[in-house]
Amino acid sequence: MKDLKYLAAFTIPISAFIGIYFKGYWSFITPVYAFLLIPAMELLLPINGTNLEGQEREASLKNKLFDWLLYLNIPLVFGLLYYSLNELASSSYAKHELLGIIISMGIVLGTNGINVAHELGHRANSYERFLGKLLLLPSLYMHFYIEHNFGHHLNAATKDDPATAKYNQSVYSFWITSVSRQYINAWVIQRKLLRSHNRGMFSVYNDMLWYTIIQLMYLIFIYYVFGYLVLIYAILAALVGFLLLETVNYIEHYGLIRKKLPSGRYERVREVHSWNSNHVMGRIILYELTRHSDHHFKSSKKYQILDYHDSSPQMPFGYPTSMVLSFLPPLWFRVMNPRIPDEMKAASL
Repeated sequence: MKDLKYLAAFTIPISAFIGIYFKGYWSFITPVYAFLLIPAMELLLPINGTNLEGQEREASLKNKLFDWLLYLNIPLVFGLLYYSLNELASSSYAKHELLGIIISMGIVLGTNGINVAHELGHRANSYERFLGKLLLLPSLYMHFYIEHNFGHHLNAATKDDPATAKYNQSVYSFWITSVSRQYINAWVIQRKLLRSHNRGMFSVYNDMLWYTIIQLMYLIFIYYVFGYLVLIYAILAALVGFLLLETVNYIEHYGLIRKKLPSGRYERVREVHSWNSNHVMGRIILYELTRHSDHHFKSSKKYQILDYHDSSPQMPFGYPTSMVLSFLPPLWFRVMNPRIPDEMKAASL
């Protein structure tokens, strides 16, 4: 039964449905749940740093339940998206209700959309990677697959990585630099991939070109079916979704820098180059994303067998709580800066 704990991740879209259905101040139930109730539970519940071992580990790796828990997010995300857009098109809402619904949908797109897409995007099976890319569509962030897999995992914890926040950089500054540089990097990486196979930019193998076309078709479809106002709401929800992702990016590597070797290359990525958290609510809701140190150590590992390493830098709070903390830069710096090794602080200057 303990394997079913990840069903808790579905409480995010369920709360969004409740907010859309009941309207009024219920529209804000999802941000209240995600950024107040979950952090409160993280503070109250014990931290679990145990790792799966032996036969239990092998059984978890072979158990298809963990895969189906990811796949179920696809009908949930797209079903809720259609329901919310249809409601916005057919019903009248007060401004505060619209704001609550847009934020709620954005949170769903970020957690059950992009976060699950991240896990599926690392899978060896092409159909799982396809499902991952599909979940990136509503957030208009399909380029994330290319930049993350072929850029971030190579350059994480270096100045060359737009998804690594610098020491003393605020999350708001990071949003601008990371969003813009990641998109540009995705095109640069795509061009290199095409060149390595002697293909031009207008090749049918140009995924970035396909992502652009698919996302435009998605927006045109929303405009045609629901109208221009709902199109604006969908774009705003996508904005909330990918900024939620970038906030997670911010806390995952904040201030951590790899050493540059005499050869000019960086040391290999190790467990010390990502912030780890063993707070149980964040682990469950985000499908073990909080064990990010081990994910970077071996990105092909499935979420259910990610390990905790004693050598990894530990966050004082869970990821959801840390995200809230990052929205207050002076408080974030006061809590996190002393935890960054001095040699990394010096290397970041």
